[in-house]
Amino acid sequence: MNWNTLRDNREARLQRTRAALGNQLDGKTLPSARIADLLHTVLECGDRVCLEGNNQKQADFLGHALANLNPERINNLHMLQSVLALPEHLDVFERGVASKLDFSFSGPQAVRVARLASAGKLNIGAIHTYLELFSRYFIDLPPRVCLVAAEAADRHGNLYTGPNTEDTPAIVEATAFKQGIVIVQVNRIVDTVPRVDIPGDWVDFVVQSPRPYYIEPLFTRDPAQISEIQVLMAMMAIKGIYAEYGVQRLNHGIGFDTAAIELLLPTYAESLGLRGKIGKHWALNPHPALIPAIEAGFVQSVHSFGSELGMEDYIHARPDVFAIGPDGTMRSNRAMCQAAGHYACDMFIGSTLQIDLQGNSSTATADRISGFGGASNMGADARGRRHASPAWLKAGQQARVGRNTIPRGQKLVVQMVETFREHMQPAFVEKLDAWELMEQAKMAIPPVMIYGDDVSHILTEEGIANLLMCRTDEEREQAIRGVAGYTPVGLARDKRMVENLRDRGIIQRAEDLGVDKRLATRDLLAARNMKDLVRASGGLYQPPKRFRNW
Repeated sequence: MNWNTLRDNREARLQRTRAALGNQLDGKTLPSARIADLLHTVLECGDRVCLEGNNQKQADFLGHALANLNPERINNLHMLQSVLALPEHLDVFERGVASKLDFSFSGPQAVRVARLASAGKLNIGAIHTYLELFSRYFIDLPPRVCLVAAEAADRHGNLYTGPNTEDTPAIVEATAFKQGIVIVQVNRIVDTVPRVDIPGDWVDFVVQSPRPYYIEPLFTRDPAQISEIQVLMAMMAIKGIYAEYGVQRLNHGIGFDTAAIELLLPTYAESLGLRGKIGKHWALNPHPALIPAIEAGFVQSVHSFGSELGMEDYIHARPDVFAIGPDGTMRSNRAMCQAAGHYACDMFIGSTLQIDLQGNSSTATADRISGFGGASNMGADARGRRHASPAWLKAGQQARVGRNTIPRGQKLVVQMVETFREHMQPAFVEKLDAWELMEQAKMAIPPVMIYGDDVSHILTEEGIANLLMCRTDEEREQAIRGVAGYTPVGLARDKRMVENLRDRGIIQRAEDLGVDKRLATRDLLAARNMKDLVRASGGLYQPPKRFRNW
């Protein structure tokens, strides 16, 4: 038996590349004008190809080149990709270069993903969480070729990824150590990189892109867009969940709801005497909305999935808070931060598009396949966890009252939604669209983002439903209906049972929590616009142009 098939295949690819492009190669470096020739030579039909498309950093030059390959020469590729963010990410399917996709999130391209899947041009292997997809790179989906992005490379191929390392280490290691081919686009080629994030031994080809790689300030939220309803919900979250459980280690999802919480820490939470008691350690990108809380002494540490445009100088000036290397820039790592959010955090709080009567939630609806990103890891009780904390233990005690089971804790998983979404679409439904989507896309299971049995609380403008304290399926359903407002789900509540749940503290309205609705105004925010965030940072934060309105 030949035990070297992968190595032999790799060597064959490299030999034909050297034969075709040898006079163009300077060590591992190739002129950008020859990228199509490189891909046509290195790739083989049916290859598994991982294109680095993160939440923020995009290997966009390589993605564009891949999408424009000749489908008669290269076709039937199996794409592995965290995030589908750019049109090119789906052009490969439209043009017939690729046919199968395993991914995690497709926010900007969600509608197009659904259309291509329905048309039979895109076969979805599975919708993963980030950590799940990274794990499969090392088990049954090792990339044959990967296309990634870095800030800089030296002549030996050593890579400096800068603050936006993100998925790069997981992708490159999984590829390089299964005899795959690693191709990198870089912003610049230098004599010496500031620090070696990926060793050159793992890299095969480097191309200096004609333009810097695209990066999206995904987590930035303008405080001017936060509504007073979101302020009210943030007050209830702080009083009814953060303070109640003493949550010190947490992850926030993306959105204005959680940005409101961050901006109420130095004001409302401070007035409740909660500094030093909540929100000390975070798995979170360097959100600008977190600046006032950092400056007020609430936040002690932040470990990040990626960086955020405009935050570079602020991060550099706060090395006690962020993970700063000897070169003075932050190091991010999406895989490690996903693991930290799953095992080291006591709470996840985020949003969704639909919630059903069991508390299952999903961002995959009938007309758009958004995927899940990291929410399914962040928003899942880590059954393998063995270290204790007060918040974890209290949640576990509430969930196990009256049950003869061994003591253990439970993660707090909070879904924070307004009862109606944009265009007056109800957030609460009798049945998730995920069931219909399962049939359409021929999936084995409905694409649920967070399973109901992991959800501990649902928070809306109507109040908080503590699902940990529900003892029957009927109580759980009525608790959810009790905070679903004037949606059809909410109007179908059993009023007597809902009031009983409220008497028992399972449902809590603002007045039950002692939250004064008259205070729920934008005046309570520590920053009410982007300029306020710049002031709070001492001028260190430099917002991207789209957020500058002064």
